[in-house]
Amino acid sequence: MSRRIFGITVKSQGALCYNETMKANHGSRRGPALSEQEDGRMKEGKKLIVTIGRQYGSGGSEIGARLAKELGIHFYDKNILRMNSDQSGIKESYYYLADEKAGNKLLYKIIKSLTPEKGSPSFGSDLVSADNLFRFQSEVIRKLAAEESCVIMGRCADYVLEGAEGLVRVFLYADMEYREKRISDLGYYEPRDIRKNIKRIDRERRDYHRYYTGRDWENVENYDLMLNTASLGTEGAMEAIRAYLRIKEYEL
Repeated sequence: MSRRIFGITVKSQGALCYNETMKANHGSRRGPALSEQEDGRMKEGKKLIVTIGRQYGSGGSEIGARLAKELGIHFYDKNILRMNSDQSGIKESYYYLADEKAGNKLLYKIIKSLTPEKGSPSFGSDLVSADNLFRFQSEVIRKLAAEESCVIMGRCADYVLEGAEGLVRVFLYADMEYREKRISDLGYYEPRDIRKNIKRIDRERRDYHRYYTGRDWENVENYDLMLNTASLGTEGAMEAIRAYLRIKEYEL
């Protein structure tokens, strides 16, 4: 079964890859601004859980935060690490060390000898292994999704929440030149180190996703919507997500 939007046929199953070609088809056509509906908040109705996977530098955090604000729902990114700590009793810094890194053996060696800030729940000697931290994190993500509509950034949430009510899985990508420019503007690294760090972080995310899910991080079959942010820009990517949600009959 398929639907038509902006002259493009969209299958009801599988990912919609939205890039410059589709942008050209819809031009400046836009739906009503979300801020003009329900004071910028989703109308009561279907639950919506948006997970966002992203290549480093593609604009995922900005897009996720803005989307959540427009929809009037919570945005979970780094702040989810504090929630992991609160639930598990494990020091928050341990989660930062393990965050989106696959089976970090060095992390395990470092923290195995340390005592969690709030004391060690009796979960065995592997309490602070990277795998156990991932299990704690996954449980937090499932509880969030069960309780409310929200936007969740990374952390294999697309896999952890597979089959959940209202799940929409988004992946953002862009060419290297676009991502280098974004990272340069943020001033995180010396210019000569930007490309090296983009490749390193992408590799860590790719390995992390494969390690915990057994899946290819960038495989179109794992997502409902894949967006080229270099072609669309931030606003175009957000409009593509809005359009997809309208297709899926969410009342924005």
